[in-house]
Amino acid sequence: MTDTAARGRAEGPGPDGREGGAKEFVAPADRGRTTIADGVVEKIAGMAARDVVGVHAMGGGLARTFGAVRDRVPGGGKSVTRGVKAEVGEVQTALDLEIVVDYGVAIADVARAVRENVIAAVERMTGLEVVEVNIAVSDVKLPDEEDEEPAAPRIQ
Repeated sequence: MTDTAARGRAEGPGPDGREGGAKEFVAPADRGRTTIADGVVEKIAGMAARDVVGVHAMGGGLARTFGAVRDRVPGGGKSVTRGVKAEVGEVQTALDLEIVVDYGVAIADVARAVRENVIAAVERMTGLEVVEVNIAVSDVKLPDEEDEEPAAPRIQ
């Protein structure tokens, strides 16, 4: 049995313009291809990872320091891709995340929750299969430590 909804034969002029030729029908969804940039997947993964309770920040010490400086520059904005690296293929993607966790949380539980949240968000939004999410915990934020990233500026 063939799938006539997606593909079928339609009678009409052939490729040479003569009557009686058969041309194959291609569904609109199959006409062309969609590519997704690494940065798109990195943004989705970064937002999903930050949503997990226990994740204090993304990126290692040096990346966070440069990010804090960039955040202070007008128009610099906060980078949601900090601490996220994606390799995107045609149908699959792999991700590496570097996170800072809050003191007192179970790191294994936070890593599991990050992995689940990132996989769900990336697969839902892109349709790509996430083959792996590697998580590196680079630091623990202690309660009495100052944040490297400045708080939002106060307008008076």
